[in-house]
Order: sequence, then structure tokens, then C-alpha cells
Amino acid sequence: MPAQLGLSPRYEQKEIPITEKQGKLRLIGAKDGREGAVKIYQDVDLYASVLKVGDRVNYKIPAERYAWVQVAKGLVNLNGQDLREGDGIQLVGGQSLEIQTQIRAEFLLFDLA
Repeated sequence: MPAQLGLSPRYEQKEIPITEKQGKLRLIGAKDGREGAVKIYQDVDLYASVLKVGDRVNYKIPAERYAWVQVAKGLVNLNGQDLREGDGIQLVGGQSLEIQTQIRAEFLLFDLA
């Protein structure tokens, strides 16, 4: 649901090179469209990441928010817990996340109100 009523439907699409997601969290969607992200009419920051062996990313969920991690490809280890392709997990605010892989992996991280 959008953050406000009466908005006109819209569509936006961007291609983000893999190099901008490799080994890091790349903002791809945000309510304010900052950093070249598509604009989403919700209080959400959506990140994408592509990891190869040895890559590691960290993220701190703000205390008043929560997060969802969705594994698109491969296998990731999130704070010691293995998640496979298709797995998703909800996390509460205030947590520090460490995400890594022993194989190639792709995942999305949603930072939500």
C-alpha cells in the first residue's frame, strides 16, 4: 500500500550493473529515490547485493524499524544461520547483520517502518 492515497499509478525501471552490487549493499528502491534508486511510495529502503566467495556485508537495523532478507540465488549465512535460495527471514530493529557466503549468492534486504 502506498504511503498516501490518490497517487497516480506509475512505472519505473532501471538497470543496475552487477559491479554496483558486488560485495556491497546497493540501494535500488527508496521513498525519496536517493542515490539513483527507483522511487517507492512507501517507507522502505530496498537493497540488493551479489556476493562471491569471501564477500561479506554488514547492516545495522535502526531500533524503530525491522528488516526482511530474501535470498534470490545461492546460499548466504546471516549471523551464523544458513539461508538458501527462496528463503526469507524477518529481523527486528537494533540488530547488526553480517551476511556472507561460501558460494555465489544474491539477496535483497528490505529496511521497513
